[in-house]
Amino acid sequence: MYFMALATDYDGTLAHDGLVTASTVSALEKLKKSGRKLILVTGRELPDLKEVFPEIGLFDKVVAENGALIYTPASEEERTICPSPSTDLVDRLKKRGVKPLSVGRSIVATWEPHQATVLDVIKNLGLELEIIFNKGAVMILPSGINKATGLAAALQDLRLSPHNVVGVGDAENDHAFLKASGCSVAVANALPAVKDTADLVTKGTRGKGVEELIRKLVKLDHLIARKRLRGILLGTARGKKVHLSPVETVLIAGSSGIGKSTLATALTERLMEQGLQFCIFDPEGDYDGLQGAVPLGDGSSAPSKDQLLELIEKPDTNVVVKGLALKVDERPDFFAELLPGLGSARYRTARPHWLIIDEAHHLLPKRREDTRAVLSLELPGTVLITVHPEAISTDALRLVTAVIALGPKAKGVIKTFCKETGLDAPKSIPAPKGDRVLLWRPHDGKKPFTVKAVEPSQSLKRHSRKYAEGELDEAGSFYFTGPKKAMNLRAHNLIIFAQMAEGIDDKTWMHHLRAGDYSKWFRQQIRDKELARETAEAEKDEALSAEESRKRVLDAVRRRYTAPATAPEN
Repeated sequence: MYFMALATDYDGTLAHDGLVTASTVSALEKLKKSGRKLILVTGRELPDLKEVFPEIGLFDKVVAENGALIYTPASEEERTICPSPSTDLVDRLKKRGVKPLSVGRSIVATWEPHQATVLDVIKNLGLELEIIFNKGAVMILPSGINKATGLAAALQDLRLSPHNVVGVGDAENDHAFLKASGCSVAVANALPAVKDTADLVTKGTRGKGVEELIRKLVKLDHLIARKRLRGILLGTARGKKVHLSPVETVLIAGSSGIGKSTLATALTERLMEQGLQFCIFDPEGDYDGLQGAVPLGDGSSAPSKDQLLELIEKPDTNVVVKGLALKVDERPDFFAELLPGLGSARYRTARPHWLIIDEAHHLLPKRREDTRAVLSLELPGTVLITVHPEAISTDALRLVTAVIALGPKAKGVIKTFCKETGLDAPKSIPAPKGDRVLLWRPHDGKKPFTVKAVEPSQSLKRHSRKYAEGELDEAGSFYFTGPKKAMNLRAHNLIIFAQMAEGIDDKTWMHHLRAGDYSKWFRQQIRDKELARETAEAEKDEALSAEESRKRVLDAVRRRYTAPATAPEN
């Protein structure tokens, strides 16, 4: 489920002439059984509401007095989120003949045409109050208090994000909370202004419209999210913005060092702009220093499941789960232990809204037999990032709804994806050039097309420990083979590389030097253009002896990655 709660107005939406029909109550019960929460958002005062609506206990939270009072039916707890009405205000209004006049815990209410008198009294007393209208009703509340602020307080109690709420209403005072909801709905009898700004308008009026909405939510939750929500901005194509749906499963793949992590970083910035929570699984430290996210784990200690679940309980907290302390063969088990707890949290709250799984071929490898059990049936709002799509679990690949391919091998990414999933490859695949990426949605019947992708505003610092002491996978490691491939020595990090380089014979060293293998590895796998440039100079200098070139290259490596930190001056 994407929409975890229904927030509904009472009068004119749920109720007709103050009463809710049995069929509407039955629909609310059905929605509650689906695992979703119910929130009532009304301008009524609580005693009055309890009297006319005995089924109030169906709701998890009640936002009464137009946002000023939060009530929990299960515990009967009440709390106001603003001060009580001014006695001077009430006395003045009575003296001025304003009636009927209702005084609640925070709200003061009357009816038109008394709004002019109310405004005059507020000005004379110098009070910071607002007048809110609702189909003839005139409600007086502290400035800034409305149905949206009340809904926000209720959602905070429920640990839910407003993005995962469907709001439904009919009148002027519903605008605020409908706008604050992930999906806004107007019943057929709503005011034209409410209909104009709603994402959906029901065919039925009042309770029948709510019943219609509930049927759609139960059966078409993800379809509504896919069609009605904007999603996150990927880039532009042919002058139009291209978004990723909030319920998509995305594969980002391409050659090493081609910009996959850069694109993912740009997407996280779009997520933060929209207030969408994300969690990144970062096995190799590529997101070190990511703005707006809490790092979990470091180079010497692995993150714990309890820490992760505690952090994501807070809807406004983003997390980067760093796996630098884990060896490559430990990562699948680590991920398998975390995913069920994370899946349970997403089932309850639909958060984190997005999971970004870097080096997905490490965490969800094809060779692992229990991947199907580890995965949920769906992975909505998930990004899988990899150099090797063919090494990812086929069960995971079959969940993918959008493929983003980068670099000169972009066409090959789509062909590999189709081969692994048993899909027919598209007949025409354009080649992305420059800063463009290739986007293909395999199930929408359309051709792949290129997109000018968004760029991040931040530049992440590379994590030197990953390359110096970590364990690069087999494809990312350097292999000393010699001119006749008489050996096959694997260096899975720079420390091992330096140790092996000092121990191999001059002939083997010079073979790789003249082939430009060292600078190529530094550029493509270590992703250090400056180290690659300095090394390439040594590779091209034929006057250097084996000893001299070896010293120059290894000095450059140690200076950047393995030299001890300089002590501060006194």
